[in-house]
Amino acid sequence: MIRQGTRARAGRPNQGVLLINLGTPDSASVPDVRRYLREFLSDPRVLDMNAVGRWLLLNFVILPRRPAASARAYREIFGPNGSPLLANGLLLRDALNDRFSREGIVVELGMRYGNPSIREALEKLLAADVERIFVVPLFPQYSSAATGSAVEAVYRAAGQLWNVPALTIMPEFYDDPGFIEAFTEVARPVIESIDADHVLLSYHGLPERQVAKSDRSGAHCLKADDCCQSVGAANRHCYRAQCYATSRAVADALGLAPDSWSVSFQSRLGRIPWIKPYTDEHLPELARRGVKRLAVMSPAFVADCLETLEEIAIRAKDQWLALGGESLALVPSLNAHPAWVKAVAAWVRRTYPPPTTA
Repeated sequence: MIRQGTRARAGRPNQGVLLINLGTPDSASVPDVRRYLREFLSDPRVLDMNAVGRWLLLNFVILPRRPAASARAYREIFGPNGSPLLANGLLLRDALNDRFSREGIVVELGMRYGNPSIREALEKLLAADVERIFVVPLFPQYSSAATGSAVEAVYRAAGQLWNVPALTIMPEFYDDPGFIEAFTEVARPVIESIDADHVLLSYHGLPERQVAKSDRSGAHCLKADDCCQSVGAANRHCYRAQCYATSRAVADALGLAPDSWSVSFQSRLGRIPWIKPYTDEHLPELARRGVKRLAVMSPAFVADCLETLEEIAIRAKDQWLALGGESLALVPSLNAHPAWVKAVAAWVRRTYPPPTTA
């Protein structure tokens, strides 16, 4: 069904926008979580190892153990509207559709894993008779496991359609002024509310081998302690370097002193080396330095999810209080905050400028 107000106007065809996020289980039940994890961890960009090894690891190590524990964690954060990641993604979609309702621009949300699928979102856009589709992977920093996988899935799904749509892909936006401004606007009142004496920017981790593979020169990434001080030709696809670039931009926008903020990486899996420093090991270090009131931002996520609401707001907070900290406040993600809606709308505007009048 074509959304109300999205029919082509004055002979101008509709234009489409496809928002993509990682995905979520349909519910917090063990079977739904197992189904989600199977799809997610079967992706060779996520578990980048030989197919036989990946199958053995998934079916004999991960899936027999992890779904029950993950389901318990999901139950901590699922609300009346189900998954926060999905609920907030739909709110963002709806806010953008409201903004563009009279301009023939149609916005849909698809998930790389789970529902609504990318294929389903594409079919809804084509049912609205769109001419082109602007694809926005909602991952601020590039990684092959997230951005690369989502873009590959879009091309695969679009290529299976009889009428293949024209696609424009939004690149990573780790230092986009609108993104930085939106996160700053969300963070400032939280930081002030607890009079935070330190701000921790905690990002989803990646295996070191995946970061090293992004450096085609093989001579820069993870070769020196200062390899992420700037983004250049050798590390322009480096997730870790882009995380540090985001952090510097946010700290500058918030006016944070150099010693009042730091960066860490969470959510590691298995025993192989992941990018450092690890969030759960960095918290004791901050406590030893005398930090008491900690605000935590997670600028790798534009919608609140398991990694923010359970891993940081529950587990990291419990760890921090046990270390003697006074308070830990999670800065909410961007979700459907007006500043974030404004930023995404600006990207759409650049792609689909309004028609000029004579």
